[in-house]
Amino acid sequence: MKPNKADISLSNAYKILHPMHTVLVTCRSKSGRANIITLAWAMPTSIDPPLIAISVKPSRYSHELIEETREFVVNIPTMKIVRETLFCGRRSGRDCDKFKEAKLTPALARAVKAPIIKECIAHLECKLRRSFITGDHRVFVGEVVAAYTDKGSFVEEYDIGKERLVYHLGGNRFATLSKRVIEPPL
Repeated sequence: MKPNKADISLSNAYKILHPMHTVLVTCRSKSGRANIITLAWAMPTSIDPPLIAISVKPSRYSHELIEETREFVVNIPTMKIVRETLFCGRRSGRDCDKFKEAKLTPALARAVKAPIIKECIAHLECKLRRSFITGDHRVFVGEVVAAYTDKGSFVEEYDIGKERLVYHLGGNRFATLSKRVIEPPL
């Protein structure tokens, strides 16, 4: 018996992996101009050393800045700033100051020159270790050189009853996790 399955166009195949945890990546030019890019394509790739990969289209302004300065910060937003998160994904930093227009606050990072976003609850500061092209995107692999969260928001894991993390469904649609945690029996 053939399973009841529906074909998905290959151009939409990546959406099968959604919803994806959404992050705001900050970077800056050598002259000090900061930018923010919204990404759902971010993931850990190693625990020791701690490595994070982000996938950025080469036409994006942030791509240019990360290549130039070889550093970036992965900032973790919550649903409190979901409109700002969407804004930062829809506008180019070449054309505007996203911090100013989205009314987000840049703050000094601890180990890199790119700023953190004060309104985000966690930050992973990264120095570029490696990058490579994968089709129409470039993967930047950063070594985490500093990691910190707002006090009380993360203790070995997020309290999803308290922190409403942002997950991208596609297009302009976002979701968050419910308070319900399922622990299947072993």
